[in-house]
Order: sequence, then C-alpha cells, then structure tokens
Amino acid sequence: MLEVLILAVALSMDAFAVSIGLGAKKYPNFPFLGVKVAVLFGFFQALMPLVGYFAGVGVGDYITAFDHWIAFVLLGGIGVKMMVESRQEDMTEEICTLSHKILFTLAIATSIDAMAAGFTLNLFNLSVGMSVVLIGVVTFIFSYVGVLVGQRSGVWLESKAEFFGGLVLVLIGIKILLEHLFFET
Repeated sequence: MLEVLILAVALSMDAFAVSIGLGAKKYPNFPFLGVKVAVLFGFFQALMPLVGYFAGVGVGDYITAFDHWIAFVLLGGIGVKMMVESRQEDMTEEICTLSHKILFTLAIATSIDAMAAGFTLNLFNLSVGMSVVLIGVVTFIFSYVGVLVGQRSGVWLESKAEFFGGLVLVLIGIKILLEHLFFET
C-alpha cells in the first residue's frame, strides 16, 4: 500500500503544480474553483490508471517475463518528462479565462501520464480498485491544496512540485526493476 501511496503522490504532482498556477490567477468565486479543480483532476487521475491497467491486462500474459522493464521505462520516462517540463514555462500562465472546457482539458492533460503508470498497477500488492481510488483521493487533496497554496503564495512552488513528482516516479521505476532483477524468487 505504501508503494501505491507514493505513486499516487508522485502522479498528483502534475495536478498540484497546475493547481498552484490556477490558484495564483486569483479567479473570482475562489472557493468553488478549488473544489471544481480538485474533483476534475482527482476523477481523471483515477480514471486514467484504470484505463492503462485494462490495456495492460490484455497483453499481460505476453509481457510477464519483462514487465519490470516496461514499468522501469514507463515510470522513468514519465518521471524524466515531468522533471524536464518543470523547467519550462507553465501552460497556466497563458490562460486568461477559466472555462469548463479549459479545466476539462487541464484535467486530461495532467492525467495522461497516469494512464501509462496504470500498466504497472498489477506489480503492486494492492487491488486495482483500491489503487485507483487512492490515486484519485490523493490527487483531489493535492489539487485542492494546490489552489489554496497558489492563491496565497503565487507560483514559486509550481515547478518544484512537478520536479519532485518526476523524481519519485523515476525512483519507483528503478525500485521495481531492481526488485525483479535481484530480489525476485
């Protein structure tokens, strides 16, 4: 369960970073914005790993011998991508108006990485249903807190959160690889 919780925190860092940027915009009706962002981001962050998991189940028997390499490459790739993106300009800086369409697009964009991570859910010792609920709840909390932090402190934490999330994903990928190469019986 601890591994899935760490994965959930790492995956939610994209949503947290974007939420900070949205909170820093000082939109009217601020309390409602936090709830709306948290619900959308949490829902899609839970849905996408489930989609990835079911896509992986279809090919599970064929990839069992090297699933640890796939997890390493996927999580490592997602992590490195997040770390690189943390050094680039954020898309929330360009958003002037916050429509439902923009929030929906941001929710999907921040959860695409979670779909690839869903391929690895069968490697953890927790049911898939519990894993996706945990990922969704953690993202909900991080997204809501991100809007609050952004509203109070601006965007200085935004890139740091995304970089940290990417680093944790890389470390989880390395851990899975090492466990399967050296410690599996």
